[in-house]
Amino acid sequence: MSSDRRFFGILLALLGTVFVWSAIHPHDRFTWVLEVLPVLIGLPLLALTYRRFPFSHLAYGLMLVHAVILIVGGHYTYAEMPLFNWLRDANGWDRNYYDRLGHVAQGFVPAIIAREILLRASPLVRGKWLFFLVVCVCLAISAMYEFLEWWVALASGSDAVAFLATQGDVWDTQWDMFLALCGAIAAQLMLCRAHDRSMRRLGIALEKTS
Repeated sequence: MSSDRRFFGILLALLGTVFVWSAIHPHDRFTWVLEVLPVLIGLPLLALTYRRFPFSHLAYGLMLVHAVILIVGGHYTYAEMPLFNWLRDANGWDRNYYDRLGHVAQGFVPAIIAREILLRASPLVRGKWLFFLVVCVCLAISAMYEFLEWWVALASGSDAVAFLATQGDVWDTQWDMFLALCGAIAAQLMLCRAHDRSMRRLGIALEKTS
């Protein structure tokens, strides 16, 4: 229990530090609110459901990484993240690719969350159907996020340009969903064994592979 408290204390301290930094003079306050809103919604939900459904440490750690990506993107906007501006200029790229990283994470992190929920709360066992359905969930999340960006843009007009972060690419929406797909596949291929071990540390017995 003490190790759990220490683990969550570290995660919350890191998240709080990045959040406070991000809130100080962001590039665009409206964009900042839109980008950090998933974190502001997700954190209370995780706290409220912790006793009934605590996630594995791996899942919580990945959630922190995703939250930091969102918060940093909110501070600078995705099209103006300084490190990726430098990489763009140094490599002759045609755009700032921080938003691409964000959309890989949009598939990578939810894949582990969805995998854990499906393994623990549904009859699914490890195997091809689990892999396929996790990818489907991540694609649905990515598509829903694109809908939300569209609706925000319609409602707010030019104020949402930085939130959309298309940077003039007419295929930006398709790239976003494709990268989320790649992230969901990569997460399962790279982390399934580590995820299983992390869940077993919670005392979760996993069914044999189908």
